[in-house]
Amino acid sequence: MTGSDPDSDGDASSDSHVDTDAEPDHGNLDRLVTTLHDRLAATATRPVREDASRWLGEAEAVAGDLAVGPLPDDEVVRTRLGHVERLLSNVGGTEDEAADEHVASARAALADALAALGDGDDGGGDG
Repeated sequence: MTGSDPDSDGDASSDSHVDTDAEPDHGNLDRLVTTLHDRLAATATRPVREDASRWLGEAEAVAGDLAVGPLPDDEVVRTRLGHVERLLSNVGGTEDEAADEHVASARAALADALAALGDGDDGGGDG
């Protein structure tokens, strides 16, 4: 009987799912933003096309701004991640397999970070 608490077992899992709409998991969001930045930074050492390099460098800078220090409020994070998403939309391919893998990993982290934030209001922007 020691070590088993039926009350905490049932309530803990259901309670954590109820609150997901109220506030994102900032620890997970922070890890995703760091992964996004790290994957983009990894492309800097690869021999990528010049046009792709410019877009990747700008996306890395924006992600890097988020990755250092505590995250700003969710609206600011969502806006900056949207900017990274727009920048990455200009990168079709890099002509380097390893860089393409880093970009794919960065895009996955970006999608997960945006999902962690939720949709927000989505009707308030003019972009």
